[in-house]
Amino acid sequence: MSIELHPSELGFRRPFDRETVQKLYIKNPNPGPVAFKVKTTAPKQYCVRPNSGRIEAGQDVEVAVLLQAMREDPPPDFRCRDKFLVQSVLITADQEFANIASVWSSVEKLGKEHIQEKKIRVTYLPAEAPAPREVETGAPVKSPSPPPYTPPSPDQLAVKSEGSQARDNVSETDAEPTEAHETMPTVSKTVSDQLTEARAQIAVLTKQLKDGAQQKNLGELATEAKEKVSAGVTNIGRTSQAPEGVPVQLAAALCLAAFLLAYFFF
Repeated sequence: MSIELHPSELGFRRPFDRETVQKLYIKNPNPGPVAFKVKTTAPKQYCVRPNSGRIEAGQDVEVAVLLQAMREDPPPDFRCRDKFLVQSVLITADQEFANIASVWSSVEKLGKEHIQEKKIRVTYLPAEAPAPREVETGAPVKSPSPPPYTPPSPDQLAVKSEGSQARDNVSETDAEPTEAHETMPTVSKTVSDQLTEARAQIAVLTKQLKDGAQQKNLGELATEAKEKVSAGVTNIGRTSQAPEGVPVQLAAALCLAAFLLAYFFF
């Protein structure tokens, strides 16, 4: 009685630049246990795990057949001639506790006629075709077009005009920009300080001019009177009067004060 194999042919799918694995299932339909062994015509090209073992009655075992990676794929019309051979033999009662290697050694020496054999061919399959992409049946969604332009009504224009006038009447102090409100006090304080300092300087200069005019040297006044008398000036009383015109220092101070006032207020 023989074993059953599934599948009946091992097909390996391209590409072969990497390892490819196929599963082989061996089933034991016999009433007693069997020992199996897997052989191949290209042992350097394939790896079988497990390549031998024991299968209990009515059970099956999974065998992985690994095709080693190739340097390059064979031509598309290449016909693979590799084959596998699966051998099996019934385990007798006296071999119940023997290992698989001793069972096969004993059978090959004394009873080769009890060995059952089944062959499996190897085929190279083309690469899998890429899965077709799902075609979207829905129509593309168009972006909504803007509504047609409609001129504003007279009522809307009147409301808009009133709103513009209201905004024009609102003073800048009613707005709420935080940054402007924070920087305004600093600017006002600086201008005020500068104006105070300018006024103080004007007062100091004016006082200095007045003190200088009052503290004129009497000797200078007498000298001026004597020169006028010697020059034949008839009206001596005029020598006691202040010289005509405005002193140069007072004029300069007044000009400076006028410039500062114009700079800060205009």
